[in-house]
Amino acid sequence: MANEKVKVLIIDDSAVMRKFLSDVLSKSHQIEVIGTALDAAFAAKKINTLNPDVITLDIEMPGVDGLTFLQKLMIANPVPAIMVSSLTSRGTAEAIKALEIGAIDVIAKPQLDSLAKADDFSRELVEKVLAAGGSKVQLKRRPPAKLETEVKYSADVILSKAERVNKNKPSDKVIAIGASTGGTEVIDQILVNLPTGTPGIIITQHMPEKFTEAFANRVNSKSRLLVKEAKNGDRLLTDMALVAPGGKHMLLKSDRSGYWVEINDGQPVNRHKPSVDVMFRSVSQYAGDSAVGIICTGMGNDGAAGLLEMKEAGAYTIAQDEDSCVVFGMPKEAIKLGAADRITNIEGIIEYIKRVK
Repeated sequence: MANEKVKVLIIDDSAVMRKFLSDVLSKSHQIEVIGTALDAAFAAKKINTLNPDVITLDIEMPGVDGLTFLQKLMIANPVPAIMVSSLTSRGTAEAIKALEIGAIDVIAKPQLDSLAKADDFSRELVEKVLAAGGSKVQLKRRPPAKLETEVKYSADVILSKAERVNKNKPSDKVIAIGASTGGTEVIDQILVNLPTGTPGIIITQHMPEKFTEAFANRVNSKSRLLVKEAKNGDRLLTDMALVAPGGKHMLLKSDRSGYWVEINDGQPVNRHKPSVDVMFRSVSQYAGDSAVGIICTGMGNDGAAGLLEMKEAGAYTIAQDEDSCVVFGMPKEAIKLGAADRITNIEGIIEYIKRVK
């Protein structure tokens, strides 16, 4: 699709939002809005007749909701989908479920009364649509890797897991994972398949504010590790994974008691906040050769330079391979810089982490 426009179908029950999204995307010379639909019935017909490269999809729609429609679509006719979700607790949780079903990415609905936020949304939406247009959506159809013994936790067990982990020793090793488009599924597969005794993990996934908490909670319900959205000052312990909160940077720090994380509201780096580069650079400074750096699927180059700094500080570094990436952007840039000691798929990443002690 190098010389072709990305054809987009917009699905939203709000006429105001349909027009806004159409206007935003039509300003890009690389994108063509080929139609809009107000519900699932109209959308299904237009997908069959117009054959879009990408759809934007609202979760809350009359009749068949966005999640149900997406699930059926991914079975019958997989199309890269960008979820446009409200920032309600229900909206964020359902957006995370949509990513598991097969959506490529998620973006929060903008506040149209704020020009600056609308401009940020417009830039981000165009980038996500272009990335989705060049993605490998068929890879999303593969069943996720399974635990040797499936783990399901009730609320009581989750509480006891948190109590157990909080009594663990500080982590001697640090595993740092950075990802963007397509990364939620990769991180989910990694964390769900790791055993107890795993060193502390810190994660920066490009995701809007409030979505990261819903993402962390959902993965936590399936993992042997304690997975949580990071808070400033959180200690990094064994069997723990801390996810950078959307809209904030996460940095690794250390003192006599071990590693901890700082959450700050600095300027975006590589136009991202949280930024993978910010996290990787802090790991290179405070963990050095006691760290493992892993860069996964995503558009752009965030994390490439930071991974190189980790390698130069003695850390072992891994880049996800092209075949298993939804978007081979960030790993590709890291490989070009010579930042990766190893290039492998998701299963290879999991197996390496299992050997880290």
